[in-house]
Amino acid sequence: MTTASPTSVDAASPPTGTDPGGGVLGGRYRALTLGIVSVVLVIAFEATAVNTAMPVAARQLDGLELYAFAFSGYFTTTLFALVVSGQWCDRRGPRQPLFAGIAVFGAGLVVAGTAPGMWVFVAGRAIQGLGGGLVIVALYVVVGRAYPERLRPAVFAAFSSAWVLPSIVGPLVAGAVTQHLGWRWVFLAVPALILLPLAVMGPALARSEREHPAPRGADFDRRRTLLAAMAAVGAGLLQYAGQRLDLIGLIPGAAGVALLAPAVLGLLPKGTLRSGRGLPTVILLRGVAAGAFFAAEAFIPLMMVTQRGLSPTLAGLTLTSGGLSWALGSWLQGRPGAERYRAVMIRGGFVLSTVAIAGAALVLVPAVPAWAAALAWGVGGIGMGLTVASVSVLMMKLSAPEDAGANSAALQMSDALGNVLLTGLAGVMFAALGGGSMAVAHGSAEGAGSAGAFAVILLTMAGVALLGALLAGRVRARA
Repeated sequence: MTTASPTSVDAASPPTGTDPGGGVLGGRYRALTLGIVSVVLVIAFEATAVNTAMPVAARQLDGLELYAFAFSGYFTTTLFALVVSGQWCDRRGPRQPLFAGIAVFGAGLVVAGTAPGMWVFVAGRAIQGLGGGLVIVALYVVVGRAYPERLRPAVFAAFSSAWVLPSIVGPLVAGAVTQHLGWRWVFLAVPALILLPLAVMGPALARSEREHPAPRGADFDRRRTLLAAMAAVGAGLLQYAGQRLDLIGLIPGAAGVALLAPAVLGLLPKGTLRSGRGLPTVILLRGVAAGAFFAAEAFIPLMMVTQRGLSPTLAGLTLTSGGLSWALGSWLQGRPGAERYRAVMIRGGFVLSTVAIAGAALVLVPAVPAWAAALAWGVGGIGMGLTVASVSVLMMKLSAPEDAGANSAALQMSDALGNVLLTGLAGVMFAALGGGSMAVAHGSAEGAGSAGAFAVILLTMAGVALLGALLAGRVRARA
């Protein structure tokens, strides 16, 4: 599998030029490190804030039936942006796609924050997805080209750490803003936060590109770009068909399958969909893990608001434990001696995720305290930390140096596809079971009846996570 990829960061070799020593915050790298970590921090804050504000936004825009679309729409356009950004970085270097992605991401925030209706809001989220896909790939390329190999683990550790603070304060800030200023300011205030990272990292990034220019001769792979576009459009058509739930919806549904199926087969390694031993299963499990966990996570704040009467702030805080414990799980899998237990940790992580998602469903029982959801999500965060990091390590171990970039691209593609398809499926179930038409008043007859929609979604995603545990033994390649 050789192609220009979203993560073609030359991960197997250090950047050209000299390594003057010092750490990631040394004089040479300080501005660049602070800039790129600040970008991750802003994106992380926006992601946690959206989970808090979304229930209120969907209700006020009278668009609860499109609730899942507001999440999956982001990842749908990301499918396309991942491939475009990788090839753009290979051809021009990471600065152009990074700055363009930040601008597009900010534009999407403005569209979502000023949306007069739910469909415009979903369009804003889709624009954000385009920008987010451009940004995240460009950041990885920056790390691969600008930093020597000995410093890359520290930079990636900083990326992970940048999610911890937003996981704690994001729901508090977003909840307070939503309750006192309105949900729109959760989106409209973020673009101003992007300006400082740009100013800090701009000169350092320009210097890095002069020292480590993009390889000459790199060109866009039109076939792969077309496949990415087919995947994004096909996924969007499938989601639209799922929201219609009528005979007319069969037409876009069939068109979506016709576009998505060949695109997935062309973008992922051979044998991925049938869980072939070794690398194909590793790639598949990334999508299974991310899709099941985040599809469930998207609906938990709405469930806590509508079924348990929590404020948006408290509902968003339910997910905080998952962000913190994810870091713990990632730390555990990196301990000395853990390598020999890699497959066991992946299976154990899926089991913990299964328990967490099913445990969150127990909150639908009135006798179960609301804080049990936070406890369950803390367990799930450990599981995801173990699984996602271990899958990434195994992917690199099973990849030849010349295939590391392409296989990294496939891993991210699987992640995005899992999010799109399983969050979209959750949205279909939510709409089919009457979730979109509920009154969502805590204690009302409609709110009580909608508990079944949340239960079905969470138990289905728990089943998907359990399937991942059953497939985990296939990550070992045949001798």
